[in-house]
Amino acid sequence: MRVRLLAVGTRMPAWVNQGVEEYRKRLPRDFSLEIEEIAPGHRGKNADVARAIAQEAERIEARLRGDEQLVALEVKGRPWSTEQLADQADQWRLEGRDVALLIGGPDGLAPALSARAPQHWSLSPLTLPHPLVRLMLAEQLYRAWTLMVGHPYHR
Repeated sequence: MRVRLLAVGTRMPAWVNQGVEEYRKRLPRDFSLEIEEIAPGHRGKNADVARAIAQEAERIEARLRGDEQLVALEVKGRPWSTEQLADQADQWRLEGRDVALLIGGPDGLAPALSARAPQHWSLSPLTLPHPLVRLMLAEQLYRAWTLMVGHPYHR
């Protein structure tokens, strides 16, 4: 199973890339994490935010594969404990499907794209900076995998 993180935003700080890479290296080939950066829509003074969100959605849609389980990461999504994430990841593996985790830009995902995702996951009710979300997500996926295989990391 591959987990692809399709995240709006580019040029993450070095500490984010280093941290994410550390967890990616720890994951086995059959539970890999891939990160694909999506260019943000144009924002600025007098910018059309709805248009920027639509541009981001188009860019994400272009990267989606037809057989992936879509999971929208959104503040209003359902919170999962680490144990629930491990159970969910195990279910994804049993179904034999790859997973695409979707992270929108500063204004979130386009409503139509969000509606396509059968699952909506919230890492926290707090508004988190995008770089931190990537690192937290990589660590939690690694932690979930360790639970699935009985590795002592989770203790």
